[in-house]
Amino acid sequence: MISAIAAGGKGLTGGLVAIAVVALFFGLGSWALMRITQDKPQVAMTAGMLVYVVQILLIGVFIVAFSGTTLFNGRAFGFTLLFTALAWVGGQIRQTLTSRMLYVDPEPSVPPQEEATPVKTGSPDGV
Repeated sequence: MISAIAAGGKGLTGGLVAIAVVALFFGLGSWALMRITQDKPQVAMTAGMLVYVVQILLIGVFIVAFSGTTLFNGRAFGFTLLFTALAWVGGQIRQTLTSRMLYVDPEPSVPPQEEATPVKTGSPDGV
């Protein structure tokens, strides 16, 4: 890892912690988004934005909570966190753009009605 080369053992620890934080927060966010939109696909955009904002806020809280730590290199942690989060979001964007999701049903959900033959009835005027 680049952070291990740049900052030694504490840089490696910071990079690994950053990868774990991104994997945990973004993985849980993806799981939550799938659960929220499973029954209500019409709320996907709103739920996606809410989940993303919560993820960024939690990462911010984590950064502030560990800003003065000596357990790992903060700069290596920050850069690894940034690049890993951008890679995750970029992968999600690529997957969304390249997936072939149907937006219409290829088969109707209701079977087609057979054409009824016209029934000859007498006209009201007796003709």
